[in-house]
Amino acid sequence: MKPYPEDFPYPLIVLDETDSTNRYIIQYCEERADQVPEFLTVVSEFQSAGKGQRGNHWEAEGGKNLLFSYVLHPLFLEARRQFLLSQIASLAVKEALDKLVDGISIKWPNDVYWHDKKICGMLIENDLQGHCIGRCIPGIGINVNQEVFRSDAPNPVSLKQITGQEHDRAALLLDVLRIADGYYRRLCDGGQEAADEIARRYAQALYRRDGFYPYRDADGRFMARLVKVEPDGRFVLLDEEGRLRSYLFKEVEYLIEG
Repeated sequence: MKPYPEDFPYPLIVLDETDSTNRYIIQYCEERADQVPEFLTVVSEFQSAGKGQRGNHWEAEGGKNLLFSYVLHPLFLEARRQFLLSQIASLAVKEALDKLVDGISIKWPNDVYWHDKKICGMLIENDLQGHCIGRCIPGIGINVNQEVFRSDAPNPVSLKQITGQEHDRAALLLDVLRIADGYYRRLCDGGQEAADEIARRYAQALYRRDGFYPYRDADGRFMARLVKVEPDGRFVLLDEEGRLRSYLFKEVEYLIEG
């Protein structure tokens, strides 16, 4: 039985299976032009071709996890500020999971971790309209009730593995959407003050935000500590030689043992 009630408070499309909820919702939006409400959400029981930031396949057993995409039309937001939407999406998942388990953090740019294990991945796709963002679609996969992971992904974990209990996927989805909605409305209404608050909360939530840890870039392995994440999403590290290193998405990776 699908766990999503008919009176779900956000517009919801529930699919048995799709290749990608992002692809589905993009096509849905393009067929309906300006008739798609914000926070329309597509959720699928199984996803055959889910993707992450580096093009990796997202493993998810059918009917066990939370696989969804939602749509925003943030025309009020300049393209140069699009990282705020990534921060909102990752904070919403992080804060919803905080209510269920301890040890949740955001691994830059927007994966969500439980200690050193990945519990959520996301891919955010933005379409520009002039100098602003015409459409934003976060695609999110949260490991909820899966007990065994069989792919070669190095460090997956689910809520059930952490707690030993089954979790209500519809309730978790609703909580994520409500938190994201709250941040999004504040950003829409509150301008720079709201943006600063979102950035502050994101910085406080970051994985490995204190201390030196191993990373790898095009030149090899190095040790560094996190300094900050710039408003455009640039990741700034300070290495052991005292040099600042600044990276865009996919230019550096965390090295995680175990």
